[in-house]
Amino acid sequence: MKRIVNALGKLNCFVLCATTAIALPAQTFTTLHSFEGADGQLPLGALVQGTDGNFYGTTSEGGFNNSYCGAGAGCGTVFKITPSGTLTTLYSFGAQSGCTDGSAPYSGLVQATDGNFYGTTEFGGANCSGYGTVFKITPSGTLTTLHSFCAQDDCSDGSGPNGLIQATDGNFYGTTQYLGANGNYGTVFKMTPSGMLTTLYSFCTQSGCTDGVRPAAGLVQASNGDFYGTTTGGGANCNPSGCDGTVFKSPQVAR
Repeated sequence: MKRIVNALGKLNCFVLCATTAIALPAQTFTTLHSFEGADGQLPLGALVQGTDGNFYGTTSEGGFNNSYCGAGAGCGTVFKITPSGTLTTLYSFGAQSGCTDGSAPYSGLVQATDGNFYGTTEFGGANCSGYGTVFKITPSGTLTTLHSFCAQDDCSDGSGPNGLIQATDGNFYGTTQYLGANGNYGTVFKMTPSGMLTTLYSFCTQSGCTDGVRPAAGLVQASNGDFYGTTTGGGANCNPSGCDGTVFKSPQVAR
């Protein structure tokens, strides 16, 4: 009798699940745009919806300019796309000689309280061989380079930035994956809307790099006002194959 009850229960569950599945509405997937090179290629960062209702993003390659990036790949773009899928290329990186305006935006954008968008490029910039930039771009596509990394001695300001967030104090905060005051280990930085950058922390400050090395992602600001992030290496637990990374907290610094 017990086996019969169990069998009936399983049958009822199957009928209920099948009925629920049938009742679900059909899911429609729509491709809004397919990149083809001149309008960009390899979008790596997430989209942000602007206050105008459109979406804004970056492509790490493609665009109209490829003199600096090699292999004809293009230096990347900033684009706008409507909810219905009409795409407009707002800016193609590599427009300036030597790619001083930046190259390869790997991260997405953040729309600030002033209505403009802010982002980072992995390469390019005015210093050395091009270690990345922080830029501002208006919704209509006017780009301003706010900071070129490796501006400080020994590149203590870092290189290879990982995107930005705007904090409650109005400043922008982010990380760099490489360089810094202690070698090739990365940093945490603050930047004002006008472009004044302050390095808040250089990784591998602690013996054995137990504080972590090379953050490959940006930060999140928590409800307590502090910033939280991750590193891809370093940490207290190392083994013959390497060190496995960390989660860290960094305090907010007032304007």
